[in-house]
Amino acid sequence: VTKKALMPFLMLPAGIVFVTAVGYGTNWLFSTLLHFQSPLTEGPAGPVTVLIFTVSMLLAYDISYYLYHVAQHRYPLLWELHKVHHSAEVMVGITKDRVHPLDELINRAWDGIIVGFCFGIWSLISLNLVELTVFGVNVYVMRNILMMDFVRHTHFKISFGPLNHLILCPHWHQLHHSVDPRHYDKNFGLLFSFWDRLFGTLCVPRPDEDFKFGLVDRDVRDYQSLAGLYVMPLKRMWGHIARRIRPGKPRSRTSRASEGTRP
Repeated sequence: VTKKALMPFLMLPAGIVFVTAVGYGTNWLFSTLLHFQSPLTEGPAGPVTVLIFTVSMLLAYDISYYLYHVAQHRYPLLWELHKVHHSAEVMVGITKDRVHPLDELINRAWDGIIVGFCFGIWSLISLNLVELTVFGVNVYVMRNILMMDFVRHTHFKISFGPLNHLILCPHWHQLHHSVDPRHYDKNFGLLFSFWDRLFGTLCVPRPDEDFKFGLVDRDVRDYQSLAGLYVMPLKRMWGHIARRIRPGKPRSRTSRASEGTRP
């Protein structure tokens, strides 16, 4: 709910700012180093250029999400924020928006690096680039429809059949939320499933396989209140930082309980 409320006023503008800043910075850097005036091609972008640009931006955004998602599970500071999303023991669709605001903001900043760099390279090549639309629908809206983000955060075991080799279906993403140790750190992808296959993080569930969701930490109940969802992750992040600054300081019960990068 917080993600939905903040999206139009903070997250979306922040994402645009990060991507634009890195994009124009990339344009300026390469133009300066290579001593040429961008764009390289004159006039508006043609249909082939627009198609290639759209595909490359989709891939850039998708690999950016994949890498950040892996980092959320590998690095304790980010995991403390991401645990908010994984603490849901019942998936009800809007679980997709069960995200800590700081986690979402960091994600937007990270997107600015890869997606912004891709945009900056394209701005060197052509002018007036816009993403492709399908029957008047923006390609990112089409992406959201294809990945069924609402459905993947439910208990419906939906598969795309042969398309699973390309697109991560809801059932495969539900495995990512499983508390079974066999499923830890698997199926990180957003839209495309081939990143997980490429980097060895793909796990294919049985067609009828059920999962138990949530965390197995002994303090999982701490995430059932507003303070637990929004304040406690920040306190635990500080606990990790404090232990690095003062490694000899005794650890509190909360600090010990929050150790590790996976439930």
